[in-house]
Amino acid sequence: MEKTTEILNTAQKRAKEMNAPYKGALLPNEAYELLQAAPGSKLVDVRTRAELDWVGRISNVVEIEWATYPGMKPNPHFIAQLEQQMDKKALVLFMCRSGGRSHNAAIAATEAGYVESYNVLEGFEGDKDANKHRNTLDGWRARKLPWEQS
Repeated sequence: MEKTTEILNTAQKRAKEMNAPYKGALLPNEAYELLQAAPGSKLVDVRTRAELDWVGRISNVVEIEWATYPGMKPNPHFIAQLEQQMDKKALVLFMCRSGGRSHNAAIAATEAGYVESYNVLEGFEGDKDANKHRNTLDGWRARKLPWEQS
């Protein structure tokens, strides 16, 4: 429990330093630890179905597209779909490819009344390296956290 509190405090401080309007900003390894240790916490993967199918997915998460493929059109039902699956008092962690869409999803969730919304920085694939490739510098996969290929 002490480790969980430490992770949450660090994430909350990080979010304040970033001027993020949601509760906290987590690194992927912190998010993974929270999911293991905090009962009721849930990861919401906001990547497209295509990304989930072609790039890989994480088991036992909620999958709700923030934007749809092709065209990356905003999902107008995002909050309604979130409300169907997540309690507003739950610890909710949002993740996308690199942290941008999940940032926006965490903001929208916070505005909709989710008081424990956290963004997972770096996302599933992380930032691009010098060769413009992902999955090498940071992110869920580069940090060797559990995932599976569809």
